[in-house]
Amino acid sequence: MPPTGSLIPADAPFSAEQEAWLAGFIAGVAAAGRREGGAGDAPAVTIDVLFGTQTGNSEFVAGELVAGARARGLGGKATALDDTTPEQLAAMSHVLVVTSTYGEGELPDNAGLFWEALQAETAPRLEGLRYAVLGLGDRGYDDFCQAAKLIDTRLEQLGAGRLHERVDCDVDFEDPAAEWTTAVLERLVAETGATGGTGAAPSRAPRSPWNKRTPYRSRLAVNRLLSSPRSAKEIRHYEFDLGDSGITYEAGDALAVVPLNEDGLVGALLEHLGASGDEEAAALLRAEREIRTPSKELIAELVERAPSSELAAVVAHGDRSDLDSWLWGRDVLDLLQDAGPAAAPTLPELLPLLRPLQARQYSISSSPLAHPDRIHLTVASVRYGSGKRSYEGVASTYLADRVGEDAAVGVFVQANASFGVPVDDDAPMVMIGPGTGIAPFRGFLHERAARGATGRNWLFFGDRHRESDFVYEDELTRLRKDGVLTELDLAFSRDQAEKVYVQTRMWERSRELYGWLEEGAHVYVCGDASRMAKDVEAALLGVIAEQRGRGDDDAAEYLADLRRAKRYVRDVY
Repeated sequence: MPPTGSLIPADAPFSAEQEAWLAGFIAGVAAAGRREGGAGDAPAVTIDVLFGTQTGNSEFVAGELVAGARARGLGGKATALDDTTPEQLAAMSHVLVVTSTYGEGELPDNAGLFWEALQAETAPRLEGLRYAVLGLGDRGYDDFCQAAKLIDTRLEQLGAGRLHERVDCDVDFEDPAAEWTTAVLERLVAETGATGGTGAAPSRAPRSPWNKRTPYRSRLAVNRLLSSPRSAKEIRHYEFDLGDSGITYEAGDALAVVPLNEDGLVGALLEHLGASGDEEAAALLRAEREIRTPSKELIAELVERAPSSELAAVVAHGDRSDLDSWLWGRDVLDLLQDAGPAAAPTLPELLPLLRPLQARQYSISSSPLAHPDRIHLTVASVRYGSGKRSYEGVASTYLADRVGEDAAVGVFVQANASFGVPVDDDAPMVMIGPGTGIAPFRGFLHERAARGATGRNWLFFGDRHRESDFVYEDELTRLRKDGVLTELDLAFSRDQAEKVYVQTRMWERSRELYGWLEEGAHVYVCGDASRMAKDVEAALLGVIAEQRGRGDDDAAEYLADLRRAKRYVRDVY
């Protein structure tokens, strides 16, 4: 009970007895809150989970971390790295970073601004911060989990204390990520005195049962050639029947296709290894091993076994670009043949050097509002070769050639929360997608038509020749006639002496393009990351600089503001 007596005026000083009672009361309430950890109680510590993602995996892991933290009586919230400033970071006590790596060791699109600010000389010291980093990546790349390594090192340089060692996950990230999550959260419980498990985890939407371990067997309902037979490319339209799967998707998501390796390549590889007729090995190579793209482990093994081979000579130069050029287009069989029969490993020796066969992801080219029971893809079949051998893309030709009519294909949806139609139906939208980069924008346009959105839509599309490569021409013409597609700028590079690309059209319409930006337009880019996306971004920066007349630094900051506002997003590969 509090001290008895008459009511005390608000501005009257407490007596020593009253102060002692009040201090004890507050301490008791705080201790009870830590013990209870229930809804509405303040958690002992709030954990900030910061994620950088290109395809959604890091964001999913971040959500799992938040759920795990709250279930243990800790507070937790997930935020994209680009939505966090260094000053905000300095005010945090416990930070968990989950990031993938994009391109040549780069930060994902929603983490680049954060990294730029963190590298700056003005970045604040972080001695009061405890942190841990989880990287998602692919060991097939030289810059495996480079983004996670960079952030981990920089946080340490700024004085932050490492809560747990960084873990770098390969493409099969689920198990190591779960182990890291458990270890980090248990350490946080021990350090902070949290309840350790009496709190209730937040309600989360159930994850689809269909994933790379358990893909849905979808009927391939449509396989239609889009490009002309006279085209140098082979672009196809596919439709997958969702049946009773319960699969849902959003315009902008990707569909992962679980392929099978081509029987001819499997047979040639087994013959080279002296294992023809081994049905068990054939089944393994067909469905479970990557035989199209050689692994780093295989390359290292063959260099050691055959030091006088052409591959070994290229590796000895130490030039990564030379090695990439030499490897381009070559498969496992090519490397074994280069090593020579005396140096080639046996089948049992080779199998551990081959990576697991991975699903291939393609941007969905439909809208669930227009096509709720099917998912559409727009895919270029990869085919090339010399006089000695012909080569085929694993998944693209699997779909084109080896999946029979109405046969089933293993698929699962890969959500992409950062790449979608604006929530505001009145917002203008600029889409830049040459070639098969048009795929998500076909879905965007169908989505906006189904929603009755009033926002203007502008598409920049191009390819080599209008006569043979103008995919979805009839649809785009109809959407333009119906008023859904407000502007359509086309760039067919080989139809005139001087090559014309989508960035050429952007420059030609720079005044109108900047006007759309000033009116709140969202800008989307989809397609090749190595050249097209960089050229488009350079053109966009040039247009902004020209129209604003304030120099390159101002244009860069203007584009950075668009990124922060989620009005400039990319789906590039």
